[in-house]
Amino acid sequence: MHSVRLQPHKYGLAIHTSSPELGFALSNFADDSRTATWDLGRDISNLLHQYLIEFIQPQAWRDLAFIAVAKGPGGFTGTRIGVVTARTLAQQLDIPVFAISSLAAVAWSYHTTEPTLVYAVQLPAQRGQLHTAIYQANPEGNGLVPLLPDTVLTAEAWQTKLDSCDGYKLIHAPNQLGTSVGSLLELAYFDWQQGKRPNWSEALPFYGQHPV
Repeated sequence: MHSVRLQPHKYGLAIHTSSPELGFALSNFADDSRTATWDLGRDISNLLHQYLIEFIQPQAWRDLAFIAVAKGPGGFTGTRIGVVTARTLAQQLDIPVFAISSLAAVAWSYHTTEPTLVYAVQLPAQRGQLHTAIYQANPEGNGLVPLLPDTVLTAEAWQTKLDSCDGYKLIHAPNQLGTSVGSLLELAYFDWQQGKRPNWSEALPFYGQHPV
């Protein structure tokens, strides 16, 4: 099914900072992969680089083939720091960055344990609203197709969307999103295998709401 594979000594790195839980994943998609999460709260911005330098060892920066980053929705500051870090690294290393929806990563993490066709994901937003998205599993098993792209809705408007949708699994995304970092990396790898090579400058945070 997949014609493009990573060379065994090359790795994909995922960075998830859209919640107070920092998540990293690293894999060569053959025989070596690892993930780690830390509940850092507001210290994410101060500790991100230190934790990343320790996490990536014994691999080196030159071993990276691409970077995946959670683009949100989630916390404003954390999301921005993750995206900026991914962009900076990718620019220096001249490798692609895949900016992946935090909600898509949550949906895909469920797909690996509870496979179904349609996932409706919600995450509390500010002012009593919800970050929402509906994803359909790609029949080839290599990712998700958005039926409702990430958007902010009132609870009533979300319920209306759900009422018009058949056979979905409703997922309440956890406040700690870092645990889905492995799924984030997988979704990016599917895109990489399909020949997509997005430039670092295309990786932009998705907030869904204005911070004020």
